[in-house]
Amino acid sequence: MMSVRRIVAFMSAMLALPFPAYAEAKQEKPQYVIISFDGAHDLRQWRRSADLGRETGASFTYFQSCVFLLSPDTRNEYARIPGEKARSNVGFALSKQEVADRLAAIWSAHQAGHEIASHGCGHFDGTKWTKATWDKEFSEFSRILTHAYEINGIEGEPNGWKEMARSVIGFRAPYLAMSPALNAAQRQAGLQYDASTVSRGPLEPHVKKDIMQFSLPLIPEGPSKRLVIGMDYNLYVRHSGGKERPEEAAIYEARAYEAFKTTFDTQYSGERIPLQFGFHFTLMNDGAYWRALEHFAREVCRQKEVRCVSYRTYLEETAAPDESHAG
Repeated sequence: MMSVRRIVAFMSAMLALPFPAYAEAKQEKPQYVIISFDGAHDLRQWRRSADLGRETGASFTYFQSCVFLLSPDTRNEYARIPGEKARSNVGFALSKQEVADRLAAIWSAHQAGHEIASHGCGHFDGTKWTKATWDKEFSEFSRILTHAYEINGIEGEPNGWKEMARSVIGFRAPYLAMSPALNAAQRQAGLQYDASTVSRGPLEPHVKKDIMQFSLPLIPEGPSKRLVIGMDYNLYVRHSGGKERPEEAAIYEARAYEAFKTTFDTQYSGERIPLQFGFHFTLMNDGAYWRALEHFAREVCRQKEVRCVSYRTYLEETAAPDESHAG
C-alpha cells in the first residue's frame, strides 16, 4: 500500500503537469469588423472619422481617389494623353489649399494606424476595361499619390510619405464595377487584395489567382428583412430612391443601425466571419448612415473579442486563407 507521504508526492507531481484545457480558458476566435470609406473626399469627414477612430480604438481603410489630390491648376496631370482634357466622374479638388489639407489628413490617418488604399482615380465604370486600361489607372494612382506634394508645389512633405504611398496593397473598384482583366492588372501593380465583390451574407476572405478577395455582404434590413449590400449608398437607394428625405432621416438611421447590429450579433454569437461595411464621405439623407455607423462602432468596437480594424491589419493578424476557396 502506498504511504500517505508517497500519495501526497504523487498528487503534487500530477498537479504540476501541464493540462492546457484546464490551465487556461479557451481563447475565442475574434470577431473582426472592417469599416472602409470610398473616395475619401470631404475634409470634415476625414476629421469626423479620425475622431471616431480615436474614441473607439478602431482603424479604418480609406479607399482614396487620386483626383482629389489634384487642384484646378494640376488636374491635367491625370490626362496623360497629349491634348486630352482631364476627366473625372467625381470632380477634382477645388484649390491647392484643399489638396494640402487632404494630404495632411491622409498622413495623420496613416500615422494613427489607419490604412490608405486605392479607389483608382477618375471613378469610372471598369466593367469593360482591358488590362491596359486598368494598368494605366493603377499607374496613375500610384504616381499621383507618391508625388502629390511635388505635383502641386506643396512644401513640407513628411519623411516616409513616398514609402507609405508605394506600400498601398488594396483596391476597391468604383461602382464595384470590374472586368475579367482586373485580377491580372492587380497582380502586376503589386496589390494584395481586392474589396470589390458582393456576397450573399458574410463570407470568409479567400484567395483567387494570388489576390485576396473581400466581399461586402448582403445584410437583412428593414421590417421585411430584405437583403441589401452593407454600404451606405445602397441603403440610401433602398430607403429613399437615392433622393434626399431629411424629414425621414431618424427612421433611416434607426433602420441602418439595426441592420448593422443584427448582422454583427449573428456573427458574434455564431461563426464569427469577418464583417465588412462600406461608407462614403457624402452625408446621405442628412447624415443618417454616418450617425448609424458612429452608434454601431461605439457599441461594438470596444466589446470583448472584437477587432475593428483595416483590411491591411486584418491580413497582418490572421493566418493563411482557406485554400478550399482558391481559384
